[in-house]
Amino acid sequence: MKTYRANLGRDDPAIRREASADLVRFWDGQARLLHWFEPWKETLQWSPPFARWFVGGTTNVSYNALDIHQADKADKPAILWEGEDGSSKSVSYGDLHCRVQRAANALKSLGVRKGDRVAIYLPMIPEIIVSMMACARLGAVHTVVFSGFSSKSLADRINDSGAVVLITADAGYRRGKKVPLARTAAEALASSPGVRHVMVVRREASPQNDMPDEWMDWSDVMKYPDECAAEPVSSTDPLFILYTSGTTGKPKGVLHGTGGYMTHIHSTFRWAFDISDADIYYCTADVGWVTGHSYVAYAPFLCGATQLMYEGAPDYPDASRTWQMLQKYHVTIFYTTPTALRMLMRHGRDAPGRFGLDSLRLLGSVGEPINPEVWVWYYDKVGGGRCPVIDTWWQTETGGMLISALPGIESIPLKPGSGTLPVPGVDMAVLDEGGAPSAPGTKGYLVVRNPWPGMMLTLWGDEKKYRDTYWSRFPGYYYPGDYARIDEDGYLWLLGRADDILKVSGHRIGTAELESCLVSHDHVAEAAVVGVPDQIRGEAIVAFAVLRAGFDGAGIEPELKRLVSEQIGAVARPDAIHVVPILPKTRSGKIMRRLLKGLVTGGDIGDTTTMEEPGALEEVRGALGKGAAPQ
Repeated sequence: MKTYRANLGRDDPAIRREASADLVRFWDGQARLLHWFEPWKETLQWSPPFARWFVGGTTNVSYNALDIHQADKADKPAILWEGEDGSSKSVSYGDLHCRVQRAANALKSLGVRKGDRVAIYLPMIPEIIVSMMACARLGAVHTVVFSGFSSKSLADRINDSGAVVLITADAGYRRGKKVPLARTAAEALASSPGVRHVMVVRREASPQNDMPDEWMDWSDVMKYPDECAAEPVSSTDPLFILYTSGTTGKPKGVLHGTGGYMTHIHSTFRWAFDISDADIYYCTADVGWVTGHSYVAYAPFLCGATQLMYEGAPDYPDASRTWQMLQKYHVTIFYTTPTALRMLMRHGRDAPGRFGLDSLRLLGSVGEPINPEVWVWYYDKVGGGRCPVIDTWWQTETGGMLISALPGIESIPLKPGSGTLPVPGVDMAVLDEGGAPSAPGTKGYLVVRNPWPGMMLTLWGDEKKYRDTYWSRFPGYYYPGDYARIDEDGYLWLLGRADDILKVSGHRIGTAELESCLVSHDHVAEAAVVGVPDQIRGEAIVAFAVLRAGFDGAGIEPELKRLVSEQIGAVARPDAIHVVPILPKTRSGKIMRRLLKGLVTGGDIGDTTTMEEPGALEEVRGALGKGAAPQ
């Protein structure tokens, strides 16, 4: 296999040696790079499965993200914001500091105190960062609800968290359309009696009939005094609740703490991105998801970085929008999803070459395993063959990156399709069914064998579910639910969710490896694979393929079946391959395989409120015709 080198001139093997020798002492040293009002008395209290980091220490995330930069970065841009309509603004560290303090004082005036919960339902505008930082400044716990969620989803999260204040906007904008957030919020509040006050960001000049007079206008929020001291909070106090998408069953409220989470994302952001004062960083994640929390709302500011923040769809009004923004803002670090990259590839493999992308020096991927072919295109066409590509793996529950190449501290060979190694201070393994380490090259279950600072405190209001979901499969080890393999060099290869693993005639086949194989065909832009019940083999394999622009799909099904047989084996050969115009995805970029399986089997489709394109399901249904399962 051809390898690529992550070489940014950084190589400090002492970091991994120190982490391997004594992980508690190692993370103790990383925490000391941040500001603490009072030092901790104990670095780690570990009572499996509950970890408490830097016990007895007091700190404040907002203080670390803003106050410490005022002496030398007050005039430096913190946020370069662009709206979908092309409007733009720059928010300096000094301005952001003032806005956060005003918002914190406004929340105080409404009775918000340490430990209270505040729900935030905003689009990708600077006010969402201000709101989160204002909560953190007071020690209040924020729960951000993705602005594409329905009123029921919003109400469920408000009520489960016990939020007493809601921060929303009159409207958001997506693909040229207005999203009536205030109307949705008002519908949610009709069944959310615990909310006592609402703040609203007005983005339209005309009065909105769906906003009650008692809602506090954001312009009034910004009239409050711009001095509000950061509240010293315990390292182990909660910082936020973030609910999983809830596409199956009741959403889980992942509860993250303060000091450990802050230490983890501060460390991994520096190690992965080698951030410097001159960088312009752009992460495409919505703040409604965990990537937007950790590597948009918090870590860049902890490191004093300048970041681009964009409100709209990456391909609106067309697929050149992403390249235009990278060129316009001279972006140096670009962090996005494989889904977005496959979409951009579909609209022109050579398109990046028509734009000035010479400012780029580092590329990143997050959200799901990246196909080797997409990795190579990203490296060659977007990065011009000069930018390392880091494929990061982590979850809402882990807080920050657990697997990634780290160009900021080491130079190692990169293998397209592999996340490389666990980050320092994190011990991971791949286990077989019985819990023994799998042999190199053998597929198994990914686990983490030690506590790490960014790990969640628990699930909000449900410690039993926390134990049962993450710690019961392999007692003593954190089990994220992912299938993987480890190669002879110790590199980890993620193969998809274990519950997405297909069981065909006694063989376990990962959806990720099947999809990667299909996408390696020159005509295929995206692919998704699901299993459907089969009385003889256990499961039959059904694949969906989206073709690149300019191809009609004539004769492609036998070609793809032959490709899978040659690259993986005859047992993995799909029973049916459907060419479809689009795949249903969440706004975070994840393919909703559950919906595809429901269409094929005629089963329950379930909740579709997280879907990016509401019409995607009908387009797939139309392409399937009757959508019968293979016989």
